[in-house]
Amino acid sequence: MALAGQTQTHLSPRGSAHAVAAGFLGWTLDAFDFFVVVFLYDTLAAQFHVSKGAIIATVGYTLAMRPVGAVVFGLLADRYGRRLPLIANVLFFSAMEVACGFAPNYTTFALLRTLFGIGMGGEWGVGSSLAMESAPPRWRGILSGIVQSGYSVGYLLAAVASRLVLPHWGWRAMFWSGAAPALLALYIRWKVPEPEAWRQNRLPDFGAIVKTVLAHAKGFVYLIVLMTLMMFLSHGTQDLYPDFLKTAHGFTASTVAYVAILYNVGAIIGAILFGQFSEHRGRRLAIGAALALSLAVIPLWAFGASLLILALGAFLMQVGVQGAWGIIPAHLNELAPDAVRGLMPGLAYQLGILFASPVNTIEHHLYLKLGYQWALGSFEIANILLLGFVVAIGAERKGRSFLREPLP
Repeated sequence: MALAGQTQTHLSPRGSAHAVAAGFLGWTLDAFDFFVVVFLYDTLAAQFHVSKGAIIATVGYTLAMRPVGAVVFGLLADRYGRRLPLIANVLFFSAMEVACGFAPNYTTFALLRTLFGIGMGGEWGVGSSLAMESAPPRWRGILSGIVQSGYSVGYLLAAVASRLVLPHWGWRAMFWSGAAPALLALYIRWKVPEPEAWRQNRLPDFGAIVKTVLAHAKGFVYLIVLMTLMMFLSHGTQDLYPDFLKTAHGFTASTVAYVAILYNVGAIIGAILFGQFSEHRGRRLAIGAALALSLAVIPLWAFGASLLILALGAFLMQVGVQGAWGIIPAHLNELAPDAVRGLMPGLAYQLGILFASPVNTIEHHLYLKLGYQWALGSFEIANILLLGFVVAIGAERKGRSFLREPLP
């Protein structure tokens, strides 16, 4: 096997495994750093003497800045390869996360969470293109689910940290644990090879990359719409759910953490199962099946009257939500033009989150008018139905080769 950093004409199974692991771990650590705040709304509001709404707003700042990271790191990935931009990205978002633990006031904290959004925005596009270009086509479905499940693993780890770290070391230690991704940068540097697909399809300069994206504007707009609705699905069912359990039902922080751990286990299962299902039945049909599951369990998830029913509903909801999401890395990378696979899927993904970034504020306002149950339930019913329609009318290119030239 070639040394890390050299281009290989053949990517060994070990090289593929390292690339997928890098994509998975990068998204896991990125998601952990993001979801830490979800478990600290009340704590941070008290610490910085602001309303809970002001802390929730910082989540929107993070989401809104993610397209900037997608542009910066996506352009670098298409021009110079996947590895070095991914290393730089990991180090950047890790540094911002650690700095949040030292924030002396709300203004500083909000600024750092905004900058963190740039790092978070760059990771998915570069990491998913690296993983999908390195994966054999017949394995893309299940490996796509594994890579995307890193998001749920990160959420799960944040829930565990809220149970184990927060009570003993305080909220600042929750952010300081974000130093861990620096070790991932070393792993990428030494173990992850550059994919052959990037070498074959690289363009000569940034201008050519931008022109290629513009030449595929219609498909790009479709991906943005798809990702906006997918973001409404994930963040609309996850970000405020811990607060819903505490506020609407009076559950303790420890109980909420255990429920979050449970539904993130469901999310991991869903991403892998539906990712594999998409290899047999197609990407769009598999996404539709996952959405149907999420729609069916809304009565349990939003309107359950007991802890058992709510926990079961949350588990099944995230099986469906992340089941749909588990197909996205493969689906978007297959729909993207070869020469801009580092930029286009990631930018569509992050522009989707830009347009969906008010989701927490929208649901919070609906809660004040309708109550928490109807705020969450009615929003997701409408969103899932619209999302299912958008998926159904879209294209699919399952299993296509990313190589312009057959390997000898």
